[in-house]
Amino acid sequence: MNRQSAVVILSFLLVNAGFGQSGIDVSKSGTTAATFLEINVGAPAVGMGGAFVSIANDATALYWNPAGVATIHQPSAVAVHTNWIADTKFDYAGIALPLADFGTLGFSITSLSMGDMQVRTVDFPEGTGEYFSAGDLAAAVSYSRQLTERFSIGFSGKYIQETIWHESASAFAIDVGTLFRTDLFGGMTIGAALTNFGTTMKMAGRDSRQFVRLNPAELGTNGQIPTDIAFDSWDLPLLFQFGVSTRIFDNEEYRWTLAADALHPNDNYESLNVGTEFAYSNFVFLRAGYQSLFLKSSEGGLSLGVGVSSGNFLGNTSVGFDYAYQDMGRLQSVHVFTLGLRF
Repeated sequence: MNRQSAVVILSFLLVNAGFGQSGIDVSKSGTTAATFLEINVGAPAVGMGGAFVSIANDATALYWNPAGVATIHQPSAVAVHTNWIADTKFDYAGIALPLADFGTLGFSITSLSMGDMQVRTVDFPEGTGEYFSAGDLAAAVSYSRQLTERFSIGFSGKYIQETIWHESASAFAIDVGTLFRTDLFGGMTIGAALTNFGTTMKMAGRDSRQFVRLNPAELGTNGQIPTDIAFDSWDLPLLFQFGVSTRIFDNEEYRWTLAADALHPNDNYESLNVGTEFAYSNFVFLRAGYQSLFLKSSEGGLSLGVGVSSGNFLGNTSVGFDYAYQDMGRLQSVHVFTLGLRF
């Protein structure tokens, strides 16, 4: 089997894995666990409307498409902070370490957090004096490798946890992605990624235990029989993305990139993300995009972004700062800040 055949077969498997999950045109929004895994990572990607699967050219590729980090030829790190909706905070950190012919290793961590909230009951609507918190966490290890000068593949394994007060749920999942650069239209790149393929999540904890009387009508029966509330199991937000990108022009001073991604999630309808980036001397970057095109009942969609890069200093070290604004319709707008480092 030659390499071109391998590329075709792998792409076919990814497409069938993604689109084979649902044959019914019904939205299942809100029916999966760990939906924080669907929050877009990184100001460059958000500024381009989430059309980043075929670009994946920085350490946030660990989230978008693990195959992309194989094209990064020097150690890279990224830290992302997002002021998310409902006064929550979304944070992401990742590092990619090229290891010559062995490939590239990556490590990342994702967190969604919020402030403490009062415990309120029917008897104490103003609060019992107790406070509770909720949060989500995912930690991932990634590996990617360039099989040829044009084709790379990557995998991620991750541990996922959700907590609220004394309850928690956990799961394991894998991501797989490919990246293929062609000679078409000035070097069009094709990317595909299947993310969050894993186990189900089920809440458990001490708050699910209650003590009951088996027969309330009988005097003298034990009223402290321990019971556990049975929780349902929930799938992870499985997502298949297929993207293309190309550079309209690319020279020493200017670079203009167009990108589009098609999305097929297991908890919503299909949609399309489109975006563009204009770079001047690899120093200033202007971005714009639109997310969730053709998605029924979507909120907002327009995004804008800007970034600056220091270029190389102190040897091969470079630092970049990026900002993105995302319109969320009836919800509050989202602001994303990213600090990137290559050394």
